[in-house]
Amino acid sequence: MTTIKTAFSAPQAEVTRLFSHLKVDGNQLTHQPGSVLGSTALIAGTTVGAGILALPAVTLPSGVIPSTVLLIAVWLYALISGLLIAEVSINTMRLAGRPSVGLLTMVENTLGQAGARIFGGAYLFLHYALLVAYITQGGDILISAVAHLWGMQILPSWVGTVAFTLLFGGIMYLGREKLIEKLNNAFVGIVLASFLGLLLLGITQIKTVHFLFQDWNALGTAIPVMLVALFYHNVVPVVVTQLEGDSQKIRQSITIGSAIPLIMFLAWNAVILGSVSPDMINSVNQAVFDPLQVLRAGSGGEWLGVLVSIFSEFAIATSFIGFVYGLLDLFKDISPTAQTQTTHRLPLYSLILLPPMSLGAINPNIFFAALDFAGTFSISILGGIIPALATWKQRQQLQHRNQLVPGGKLTLIMMISVACGIILKQIIALWIINA
Repeated sequence: MTTIKTAFSAPQAEVTRLFSHLKVDGNQLTHQPGSVLGSTALIAGTTVGAGILALPAVTLPSGVIPSTVLLIAVWLYALISGLLIAEVSINTMRLAGRPSVGLLTMVENTLGQAGARIFGGAYLFLHYALLVAYITQGGDILISAVAHLWGMQILPSWVGTVAFTLLFGGIMYLGREKLIEKLNNAFVGIVLASFLGLLLLGITQIKTVHFLFQDWNALGTAIPVMLVALFYHNVVPVVVTQLEGDSQKIRQSITIGSAIPLIMFLAWNAVILGSVSPDMINSVNQAVFDPLQVLRAGSGGEWLGVLVSIFSEFAIATSFIGFVYGLLDLFKDISPTAQTQTTHRLPLYSLILLPPMSLGAINPNIFFAALDFAGTFSISILGGIIPALATWKQRQQLQHRNQLVPGGKLTLIMMISVACGIILKQIIALWIINA
């Protein structure tokens, strides 16, 4: 007979295990524990998104070897951050006597209403910034593909931005959840298949001489985009709930689940940078040189260009769907009737889609800037400062606690310092530009 330990709301009550997957089947109470494999897949699937598309553009100026070292370092930072969120989530579940807690609840319980408001603002900014990035880039690829297929002249960029929003936003607005789920699963399958094809075909285009190029001074600008690419922290509380507060399983899922995308990103970075000469940066008159744009144009061969376009568009589409759902959930928390009543759906979707579409139409070249701002300000706060501060406060208050990250206060100070340094660097850069 299975012994079930129950969480109590009393502050001193200690729970070593939280059973959240209990099912009543007739006269029997069965336990259905969460799967480490399933939680690992959730972390990996959340991480792999449209952020991967911007990596080659920000890593090309530094070269393969320096960017590989930095990518591993940023992954380690993101891993510590994810484990800190898991630690706070486990302890909050124990104190609250609940089998699950959301990110906003977790922050409010540890840092109060002020912390929750800062978190909510950063979360909102992140979603809108990334929607702007995805809509503009997705629209650009869409109209380029249409022009190539039908031999048309390239249309203005704003046409692609509007078309992408109406197409995929319309599918989400009109389609049922089951249909959108099936479409998203199909899109993920296309992303994985095209990614494998890209790696296999891209290896044949690699020139080893490109791996010799190194510029360590150019690494700083790549950090915000890498933070965006490696962000999965919004689903960490879900993993904690699925694995019932089991510290060992949670640590294993987060570590392996984030390491899988890291390996994919490292391979992707090496193949793309190995296929494009860094000398092309100075030969193109634009603020950010995008190697993928060169490959989509067919410089590495027609099939490679087609695969890059397919992979890019569907990676953006899957991320777009995820972030629209993220805002829907946020607004649903604010106004529970917003999604359930049909009369509220159009204003709600308009609130989510019209601002990023309008900004993207006005500034179609905002893709990299939007990712940069999202990584610098939102993710530095959501994935760096807030988890460290919440952990610090919780460790001071609790005598008996789960601790997933070693290093004590030194680790927390390092996390906060790195995040503040990234934000300060961006503020100084903006001040210099506008001076």
